Amino acid sequence: MAVEQRERPLDGVRVIEVGQLLAGPFTGTLLAYFGADVIKVEPPGDGDPIRGWRLLDDDGTSYWWRSLGRNKRCVTANLRSQVGRDIVRRLVETADVVIENFKPGTMEKWGLGPEAFQESNPKLIYSRISGYGQTGPYAAKPGYASVTEGFSGFRYVNGVPGEPPVRPNLSLGDTISGLHAAFGVVLALLAQRASGKGQVIDTALYESMFNLMEGIVPEYSGAGEVRQPSGSTITGIVPTNTYLCADAKHVVIGGNGDSIYKRLMTAVGRQDLADDPALAHNPGRVAAQERIDDAIAAWTATLPSAEVMRLLDAAEVPVGLIYSVADMRADPHYQARGMFETVDVPGGTMEIPAIMPRLDGTPGRTTHAGPEVGAHTDAVLRALGVTEQELADWRASGDI
Repeated sequence: MAVEQRERPLDGVRVIEVGQLLAGPFTGTLLAYFGADVIKVEPPGDGDPIRGWRLLDDDGTSYWWRSLGRNKRCVTANLRSQVGRDIVRRLVETADVVIENFKPGTMEKWGLGPEAFQESNPKLIYSRISGYGQTGPYAAKPGYASVTEGFSGFRYVNGVPGEPPVRPNLSLGDTISGLHAAFGVVLALLAQRASGKGQVIDTALYESMFNLMEGIVPEYSGAGEVRQPSGSTITGIVPTNTYLCADAKHVVIGGNGDSIYKRLMTAVGRQDLADDPALAHNPGRVAAQERIDDAIAAWTATLPSAEVMRLLDAAEVPVGLIYSVADMRADPHYQARGMFETVDVPGGTMEIPAIMPRLDGTPGRTTHAGPEVGAHTDAVLRALGVTEQELADWRASGDI
């Protein structure tokens, strides 16, 4: 029986993605998952470099690409040639949205900046992603996520006091920027409905990470406090930490609510700490953080993680294992929530992650895995009126 293909919120929205590697393409992935027709423009030959990054399949294609390139139509065009730039110009003139994540000024150099479409496509939403934004003294600096995570203040608060700052083993700045850019596109589409006009969205990698900084700025402004790294805990909230169990697995325990704290310490067997009036509220517990953490760690060290989980679940204390991807795949809750989607790839199938949020009326979905370089070039260009002879000539000259 055929699966019902319900409408998606961005059905009918055409997006031209003229970016590579991660921030721009992830923006396109989010929009495509929720229905946008995303046409990805890549250089002829190898295409987006991310196709060759990290672990590769037997055909030399990145497993990551199959997820990042999902639902997109892939077209090749050489932006260093006039023909390639003309192709992109014609595509953008048919679009609702363009995404680009080149160094500021690059699209203008090619005659493809936002001002080039003010008359031919006044409703165009032009989403720009760069390290430091389109303006300001650092706009022209190269801005990879790793560098801008440091500039944003994010890296400063990560790690163990007295040791070099650490980074998660992810391109977090790119992904967070992609989320911000996609959010900006949706906001601009809503504004476009009312005004009939497009606009430019300026997303900077460092600013996207800066948005995660919670109370750091007001704490500094109001109290002169510079928040420091704090290892596996968080300053000013106790107890919330990672603890080692007898089976060498780690659990995260969050017992920082007043009533939760009492239940936690009772389960740990430290009724003295549960009943101590000086520890009844968070400020008192912050002053006694080491004593509280030591008591919890001494208890978890005597029990396997499954038993720690069982006892704290029974006491209604938030607790969870530190999961690897193998743990995620084996967990029944992940399965019940549909967190893995199976797609066809050359030679078989593979799983890629579902994309959130979950909408019950117009849910997103994966229609196909990331395709091969230029898989849709001919079909897309024919729809623009390009002839078979032009396709043959452009392919021979390396323009597509």
